[in-house]
Amino acid sequence: MPSTNILRAAEILASGGLVAFPTETVYGLGADAENPAAVAAIYAAKGRPANHPVIVHLAPEADLGYWVKDIPVEAQKLIGAFWPGPLTLILKRADHIPDAVSGGQDSIGVRCPSHPVAQALLRAFKGGQGGIAAPSANKFGRVSPTTAEHVREEFDEELRAGGLVQMVLEGEQSEVGIESTILDLTRLQTHGPVLLRPGHVSLDQLTAVLGVTPATPQQDNSAPRASGTLEAHYAPQTPVVLVDKEELNSTLQQLHVAHKNVAVLHYLDQALEGLSAQIQLPNHPAKFAHELYASLRELDHAKADVILVQTLPNSIEWEGVRDRLRRAAHDSLGILSKLV
Repeated sequence: MPSTNILRAAEILASGGLVAFPTETVYGLGADAENPAAVAAIYAAKGRPANHPVIVHLAPEADLGYWVKDIPVEAQKLIGAFWPGPLTLILKRADHIPDAVSGGQDSIGVRCPSHPVAQALLRAFKGGQGGIAAPSANKFGRVSPTTAEHVREEFDEELRAGGLVQMVLEGEQSEVGIESTILDLTRLQTHGPVLLRPGHVSLDQLTAVLGVTPATPQQDNSAPRASGTLEAHYAPQTPVVLVDKEELNSTLQQLHVAHKNVAVLHYLDQALEGLSAQIQLPNHPAKFAHELYASLRELDHAKADVILVQTLPNSIEWEGVRDRLRRAAHDSLGILSKLV
């Protein structure tokens, strides 16, 4: 029997309301995927552009064929290997599914989360056959939340004033810590599988299951729009600058001379001196990803002039977190020359 909170959350979704809930990647802001008005409320709450798709979350027992026109063999292999888990598949949307979830496109992003709270909610909602449209539970473009407290920070006023976000389901810190891998399977005959967003499920893992290496967005400019793939995304309010290890000390010295307050996120073996704040993360891709967003939020609270982030190794295991940091730093390009 589902808990009282799960049943209440399912009722809110069924009535067109919004519920934030934990997944293994990040916390999502959920709405009934078949209710265009409810999906529109997600966009309003987040300040998200209406043409930017959201991902539909499904229970393990849900009928995927209800949501998509076709389930190619490639999708079946990937589902068998990685669902439930942090992999989103882009497939052709079934005609009766509103295009609100896909930003007006004929495709749809679907995934089956592994988090027990997310699964309990999905099983309680519409008898386990409903879909919950859920981007990350934060204001658009900002750092994704990995704890319930992060969600409350983002939507504090709405939660207290009875706004669009009606409930936050509690769960522990998200295990993966960055958003799901997104793979496009809508154009297999012309492009093959295309990796639109890297994540915890790596390119090597996808290749091992598919028998072919997916193309990357750099090789394909005609891919469907997908969640979290804008150049600027996942950014704290404080500017973020990526700095190579060899240039870190000299950059810190320049900023010190300019009397700037600096926060640093790094994976060095020693602590740094004279900073407003610093966080040392493990030199391990999965552990780094787990702590990344919480660390960026913590450093943002230091109110420094800039957050310096040590650049990551250029290997495939680090691809997901490199992607998120590159997008977080996108709008801060050139900021160092202004600060020093």
